Amino acid sequence: MKDIKWIFVLFAAAAAASMIGIGVAIGEKSLIGIVFCIIALILIMGFGFKTKAKMRQEGRL
Repeated sequence: MKDIKWIFVLFAAAAAASMIGIGVAIGEKSLIGIVFCIIALILIMGFGFKTKAKMRQEGRL
């Protein structure tokens, strides 16, 4: 591994935080929190995969 791609570390941390949020929302029995965290997780992971594909296409990855 040559160097760390910090943007992907950020995406991974945000996705993990969203997964933790889902667990907390389930524990609190908050339907709004569960839905919000699931939507956030989908958006974060989708944007991360989109960024990775774009960087791979440009040859930066």
